[in-house]
Amino acid sequence: MPVGEAARILAVETVAGKSHWYFMSSVLRSLTDAGHTVTVFTPFLDGDRINYTEVDTSRYFPMKLEMDVMQTIREFGDPVVLMNERSRVVRIYCDAIYGNQKLADLIASEARHLYDLLLIEPLGLDCVSYLANALDLPVIYSIPSPMITFAEWGFTGHLSNPACVSNMLASHAVPGTFLQRFTNTALLTYSMAKMKYDQLINLVTDPRPYDLARTVNPSIIFQNSYYVTESPSPVTPNVIYVGGIHLKPAKTIPKDILDFIEDSPQGVIFFTFGSTIKVSSLPGHIEQSFKEAFADIPQRVLWKYEGEMKDKPKNVMTRKWFPQREILLHPKVKLFISHGGMSGVCEAVDGGVPVLGIPVFYDQPRNIENLVLNGMAISMDLLSTTKEKLSNAISELINDEKYSKNAKIASNRFRDRPMTPQQSVVYWTEYVIRHKGAPHLISHALNLTWYQYLLLDIIAVALILIFLFIFVVFKVFKCIKTFKKDKVKTQ
Repeated sequence: MPVGEAARILAVETVAGKSHWYFMSSVLRSLTDAGHTVTVFTPFLDGDRINYTEVDTSRYFPMKLEMDVMQTIREFGDPVVLMNERSRVVRIYCDAIYGNQKLADLIASEARHLYDLLLIEPLGLDCVSYLANALDLPVIYSIPSPMITFAEWGFTGHLSNPACVSNMLASHAVPGTFLQRFTNTALLTYSMAKMKYDQLINLVTDPRPYDLARTVNPSIIFQNSYYVTESPSPVTPNVIYVGGIHLKPAKTIPKDILDFIEDSPQGVIFFTFGSTIKVSSLPGHIEQSFKEAFADIPQRVLWKYEGEMKDKPKNVMTRKWFPQREILLHPKVKLFISHGGMSGVCEAVDGGVPVLGIPVFYDQPRNIENLVLNGMAISMDLLSTTKEKLSNAISELINDEKYSKNAKIASNRFRDRPMTPQQSVVYWTEYVIRHKGAPHLISHALNLTWYQYLLLDIIAVALILIFLFIFVVFKVFKCIKTFKKDKVKTQ
């Protein structure tokens, strides 16, 4: 597209999770700040502004906000259970997208020709290609997490080697042992097979129009990762790391919270499980363990907590909401206790704050383990939490200087980039439009069948040739041996 010309971008948020929207909305703000026009279908409303129009989809989606922690662990804590549940949830989301009358009207109208690009968050089962086909637009994917490993092959044509790249649902950052490599391979195989199986079942038993659409591969993938929050892994050229794009310059902290922080001579600990998990739903004995551990430390604690807390320790302040970004940048914050959501991980790394990670589900164990790998975090299992374990972990993270030093090193690495995440989003979005979808960035591997990609046809032919060679050699030696025997008899 010519320099200075505004693009017209259609965006769709496909998941009703606030952390997903934080990432998508930050990508979109980068584009509108650069002068491009955005229309977005979203269940979370920020309010219209210059070059930016929202269409409310909240009534179509089951909202994932302040979920009960034990129910979340039961439904999504185990990777196999999560994969079994994921297909059902994705189906609901796909139906919600296309059940929106305004989107249906857009697809049917001539207004679909008014857009230059579709920016959308993909789901495990492909239902976004239907929209891209209907509007005849190039597609950019917005992924608010590390790469969805079990869908990576379908997105990019590349399959990360499970010997060295951890599955998104794994509990390790790098598969370093035999057992980790084995479970990593098994998890990848199962998740890919389950996704394909569910797709076939849907086609046979209850097909939707979006199930039959021709696949439209993304021109670019904006991924919420960067070196430190993600271990090194080979990716295709169209995967662009923009982790931390939601980070904004710090604003003023409300006076009561600021006074609480600055009046703490030993510093402050910040504790939150983000927007998805309801911390007040913790089992009573686990919540009591946190209270007792916090009551015995010299630091003050900011605890994101819904409702009134009984027997709150004197050194604890609770609020339903805290300005997380601003707090993690305050020099008196000594420790961040987090579930390991990607937004919070980026904020902790950017602020150089050590982390006590207590992951609950999905990519959170892997996210925390990447911080452990960088020497700035300790990971703890939520269900086995006790006062003693909490006290020991908090004491080690605050009193051992290696954690704060490593957190500062990680922060410097995270911030050291050739361009900001916002600039990357603008550049590559404009690049896709200038080059008519940029098909030259899409891997040829997407044109191969699974057996061609894995070279099984080549291996089969090689084995046949080897077998034929061995067979011929065997026959020749047998003939020579027979000839020699016959020769001896005639003599």
